[in-house]
Amino acid sequence: MFRQFIDKVNGGDVYLIASLLMFFIFFIVITLLLVRMNKKHIKYMSNLPLTDDKKDPDETH
Repeated sequence: MFRQFIDKVNGGDVYLIASLLMFFIFFIVITLLLVRMNKKHIKYMSNLPLTDDKKDPDETH
């Protein structure tokens, strides 16, 4: 299906290369952000569902 689209459109290779580059750039940026993220913040966020910050159990928000 995609081959027919690429064959009929002039310059279709540009679309393929552009989409591939966007895919790789997105995941490289996300990987860099995750590597540079503060490790304390990651630990805090991973324990967040398990912690109870309320001091009084009868207290409602």
